[in-house]
Amino acid sequence: MDTILCDELLQEIFHHLPPPSSSAVSLVSKRWRHLLRSSLSSLSLRLSPNHPSLPSLSSFLSHHTSLSSLSVSSSSAGTTVFSGDLLRSISAACPQLSSLSIILSRPLLSLQLLTSFTNLKTLTLTLAGNASPDSVSDQFSVSSSLRLQSLRLSGICAGDYSLNWLWKNCDCKTLTKLVLENCEGVGDNSSFACFVKGLENVREVELRTCRSIVSLILLNLGDNCKCLVSLLVYDGGNKESLLRFVRETMCDLRRLDLRLPLDLDDTHLFEMGVKFSRLGVLRLQSCSLVTGEGLKTLGLALSDSLEELALTNCDVINGQDGFLVELAQNLKKIKILDLSYNHTLLDKEFASMISSYCNLRKLKLRGCSRLTNVSLISLCKNCKRLESVDILYCHGIQVEGVEFLILNSRQLRNLQVEDRKLSETARRWMTDKFIEVQH
Repeated sequence: MDTILCDELLQEIFHHLPPPSSSAVSLVSKRWRHLLRSSLSSLSLRLSPNHPSLPSLSSFLSHHTSLSSLSVSSSSAGTTVFSGDLLRSISAACPQLSSLSIILSRPLLSLQLLTSFTNLKTLTLTLAGNASPDSVSDQFSVSSSLRLQSLRLSGICAGDYSLNWLWKNCDCKTLTKLVLENCEGVGDNSSFACFVKGLENVREVELRTCRSIVSLILLNLGDNCKCLVSLLVYDGGNKESLLRFVRETMCDLRRLDLRLPLDLDDTHLFEMGVKFSRLGVLRLQSCSLVTGEGLKTLGLALSDSLEELALTNCDVINGQDGFLVELAQNLKKIKILDLSYNHTLLDKEFASMISSYCNLRKLKLRGCSRLTNVSLISLCKNCKRLESVDILYCHGIQVEGVEFLILNSRQLRNLQVEDRKLSETARRWMTDKFIEVQH
């Protein structure tokens, strides 16, 4: 029975199976296990810290001959300590990887092994262990460089000078995406500044919880990254450096995503309206210091370009009646709108606002607890092209409103709502109209 299907056909079947079924497939026979491993292109492993059997890991990985993407994380909730030997085992077994995500412990004495991955395009590196200052000697200098397209670093501390090797050996011209998360430093500032100066082709930058270094990064981005089109800054900014970046940068941003409760105000919005006239995506979360006037001025400046707007947990919505209606009148091209967790948004203002968004395709109202079925009637009346709606945790919306939405939204394909709000009639309609539901 095991020999009826040829290897190629079995591997093609394996490609279409959901990931949870892999363990069951590998138990059928040694042949199936071998074919499954050799057909996998992506693999995620959860290892215990100080993994004692690295040779067995290397042997295990060597059977995955088609592997191009590998993620290694910790199975422990405590402090994770993966030594450089782990990276050495992976580099020996899988030199053809194009994507690698790994946790390494300090001191970083094995980064030079990254150059053995000659096809590596995406690197995610998380630093763990004691954050004591370290240094790197010249023995780690190598002639080859990392031709990465995407680099994501997490957990950098001020004393992580070992990262200077990375700043010096990463080919800046190939990098298009840079993400820093939970970072308190960048190692040597001058080495990092030289690295950023070479990022002439970087298009996306994300800074998540990096308050102590955000000024340094924004300063260098503004001076050097002319191709930048997408910027995200969460939970840690600097008013002055952000304002300077907006005023002096040579880039033409198309996407801006900010979660800066105490570091963003109307002055920034006014300057953004002047500088980024072709902005297509604007996402603001928990921005407590902006006012309705600032947002309306920005909306007017972006009336010809903005297609996606998010005002999540926004105090100005909670504090200024009628603001959303005036804003909507200038933003006729909006296709994606996110107003999640604005708990004081009422049916009256929503109905007046939604009449301006005739081109809307996707709407998120998650957590808008004071909206009722009345808002869904207004939505169906005005937004005929709606494809996706999120009304989770909208406590005022009931079963009848959900039924009305499903019946009267001809192009609806995705709905996020609590299971208890779906009647049997609504479920039948959703099946007939091929609408996917998420809870």
